[in-house]
Amino acid sequence: MSRLAEIVWDTGEMTLVEHLRELRQRLLVCVVTVGICALGLFGPAPWIIHTLVAWYFPGITLHAFGPTDVIGAEFRFALFGGIVLSFPVILYQIWMFAVPAIHPKTRRRVYAYLVPTFLLAVVGIWFCHALILPRVVSALLNMTSAIAEATFGIGPTLNLILILFFAFAVIFQTPVVLLACARVGLVQVEGLRRARRYALMGMLIVGGIAAPDGSPLTMLMLAVPMYVLYELSIAVIAVLSKTWSKEGTKTE
Repeated sequence: MSRLAEIVWDTGEMTLVEHLRELRQRLLVCVVTVGICALGLFGPAPWIIHTLVAWYFPGITLHAFGPTDVIGAEFRFALFGGIVLSFPVILYQIWMFAVPAIHPKTRRRVYAYLVPTFLLAVVGIWFCHALILPRVVSALLNMTSAIAEATFGIGPTLNLILILFFAFAVIFQTPVVLLACARVGLVQVEGLRRARRYALMGMLIVGGIAAPDGSPLTMLMLAVPMYVLYELSIAVIAVLSKTWSKEGTKTE
């Protein structure tokens, strides 16, 4: 019965309307999941925001320059947290929509990479918290105090924290994305190795653009983790590809 289902699945073709309907359903699942997670975070948002500010901007009092500044900051925090918590669901929906032509057995093998997305997002946020944000905030405060008195609004201050958190939550998905692509044959170890110099150049450019203080040190602190994850992914794929090829031989 399962074999018959696979044959029907493999030979079926979807019309444009059916693809759009599927896209709408998967987007709806993502939006609902993020909304539920964000709703759960909205309550503790004031306490968490206060804690974040105390960590990274000790001794500085934030100001609200409009009546909606605080509620807007709480909403953005809840939305950010909802997206991070929903990472596995979002990637699952993207995967299921983007690669419908891949054999069901191969798709099931990729499911194992979905759960680690959340753990890697947490690791990325922790890395940003422990190493990146203190350095960036210290540099920005020094630059500000040199020519002006610091009077920070809650909106831009929280945006800085959330943008860096989100950036590293996404950056740390590199191993999962490359492993999943390699598992289904979209990328090869040789190709990733040949692309090293281009990947490094792109990461340095991204680090330079994303560095809030424009410091070369901050740029390197952003680019180096990306490149380390890239090289780590290549090493893991090189090891696992041998196992994958053995599994393919046995299947044949």
